[in-house]
Amino acid sequence: MGDNFNYELKKIGNTAIFKLNEKRFDASIAGFVKGEFTILLHSEDIKKLIIDLSEVEYCDSSGLSAILLAFRILQSNEGQIRIASPTKNVKTLIEISQLDRVLTVCNTIDEALNDVSN
Repeated sequence: MGDNFNYELKKIGNTAIFKLNEKRFDASIAGFVKGEFTILLHSEDIKKLIIDLSEVEYCDSSGLSAILLAFRILQSNEGQIRIASPTKNVKTLIEISQLDRVLTVCNTIDEALNDVSN
């Protein structure tokens, strides 16, 4: 767990499940999340990242920017990223910003795990 925000990280082989336990994913924590993603994806042998947004009720462009950072790092390493369990508000934001064209959004963690293992 970080000093500045609350999250859980589970690793299964080369897959990491990052669950953000915060109601708001905005500028106040986006920088810290970017730092965690950068460390995780550069120093660990993680090729697949599932970001669990089930607790997040509000996300802004800073939060999306952190997700896109992870996407770019993984893309350069031929990795994969999935967004799992977004709340209605967050899913709407992803759709409005048309990020659902580049990011695969799954309804559950299991669905995301299945998706990256195939």
